Amino acid sequence: MASDWPKAAVVGWPAEHSLSPLIMKTWLDETGQPGDYVIIECEPDAFAQAVRARFHAGLAGVNVTVPHKEAALGAADQASDAARGIGAANVLIWRQGRIEADNTDHIGIARALESDSGSGPAVLIGAGGAARAALYHLKDQDREIRILNRTADRAKALAQDFGLKAEIYALDEAAAFDGASLVINATSLGMTGQPPLSVDLSGTASDALVFDMVYAPLKTELLAQAEQLGRRTADGLIMLVGQARPAFEAFFGAPAPEHDGVRTALLAALEHRA
Repeated sequence: MASDWPKAAVVGWPAEHSLSPLIMKTWLDETGQPGDYVIIECEPDAFAQAVRARFHAGLAGVNVTVPHKEAALGAADQASDAARGIGAANVLIWRQGRIEADNTDHIGIARALESDSGSGPAVLIGAGGAARAALYHLKDQDREIRILNRTADRAKALAQDFGLKAEIYALDEAAAFDGASLVINATSLGMTGQPPLSVDLSGTASDALVFDMVYAPLKTELLAQAEQLGRRTADGLIMLVGQARPAFEAFFGAPAPEHDGVRTALLAALEHRA
């Protein structure tokens, strides 16, 4: 019976724009795994109560998007090391009457950075939640960390939270990129409707990897500049799909397919939206 299938959801405010339903439903179709996935829009003040009520009603788990990630961690009965370390949760799972929090963003970041050497200066642009997930990935690597942010104090606080010594730069300081082997944009700059991210990548190493978490548009001005310079690139869809994989398995009990069917579906959806 369909009513007995595991059901999961994405929770946000708003959440109608989320691509998570397309990802999860594509994988359900490809695996033949029974299940359903829906959208829940929930105002911030009602988040904790609403999620717990949905869990009691039979929801197996939720993906959590803005602005609820910090609240999700606070609403959980227990949390993974990653969720605690990042200070936010993007996945909540209902197990035996308890809410378990996890953060899989760093797994998506690791997917996007598979070709990164793990050495050489790394430039992190931003100091918000996405930057925290990136720094969680970088924190154990023996490399120089440089953080660019509009507010220096926030960047310093981010580094201190992870016990790291980092060089702090303003967004317009080209020297931050000198010799960098990795560049990560963890801001919304460059996203459709947002101002572009205006930085100069010419000082980066010739084999540098440039990763932009933005996926709408898929090729941002940052990635276009990187390609023109002959640098390697990774786009935001890699992270988006990568962070969804462990959530799918937790919700529905089966691993997500490894082929690119879901990326094809996402590219079609982004083209339609554009």
